[in-house]
Amino acid sequence: MKYTYYGQSCFLIEADGKKFLFDPFIKSNPLAKDVDTSKIEADYILVSHGHGDHVADLVELAKQTDAQVIAVVEVAKWIKEQGVEKVTDINFGTQTMPFGKLRTVWAVHSSSNPDGSYGGNPAGFVLGLEGKQIYFAGDTALTSEMKLLAELHHLDYAILPIGGHYTMDVDDAVIAAKYINCDQIIGVHYNTFPPISINEEDAIAKFKREDKTLLLPKIGETISL
Repeated sequence: MKYTYYGQSCFLIEADGKKFLFDPFIKSNPLAKDVDTSKIEADYILVSHGHGDHVADLVELAKQTDAQVIAVVEVAKWIKEQGVEKVTDINFGTQTMPFGKLRTVWAVHSSSNPDGSYGGNPAGFVLGLEGKQIYFAGDTALTSEMKLLAELHHLDYAILPIGGHYTMDVDDAVIAAKYINCDQIIGVHYNTFPPISINEEDAIAKFKREDKTLLLPKIGETISL
């Protein structure tokens, strides 16, 4: 399984012969200026919520890749209105997808679509891929509901926001990692804007003190999971 980071909360997971793109926001991110979006391929695009820093490149990439887009119903409605035809609308709970089971879980945040329309509730996802359980929290504050994931899943990797201000900061993400009982954490949603800047060395050290690993791939870097 491969993980490629494109900045902010955008990343690609390659597993089971499929490519899963999450929260496409690349061209408007100056830190991702070297990413060539014309070369991005995807079979599925998963959208956690409707904020611009998660959907800015969604329509373009959905049409470019002909991917199946998956989003909560209110965001899915907006996506369809942009001329994207392959859209699966979901809500919270477990869904059966062509690639297997998807669990859509609560995220504590806000949501609206780029045109200001109602975006429903923000979400996170748990996917089972290549025998591993992957949790993407989306944009969220720390919440005790995360403890339920430790009962429902044995998480191999968790992709958590760590920048603070709009989401969990590093300290809260460490607590979240304990709640979900996951030792391998991939950080997202940091350094893109001044309010979410972090000290990466300090962040890694905080997780290490709790016997957990924080992975911070560079933008454009691919790592193996």
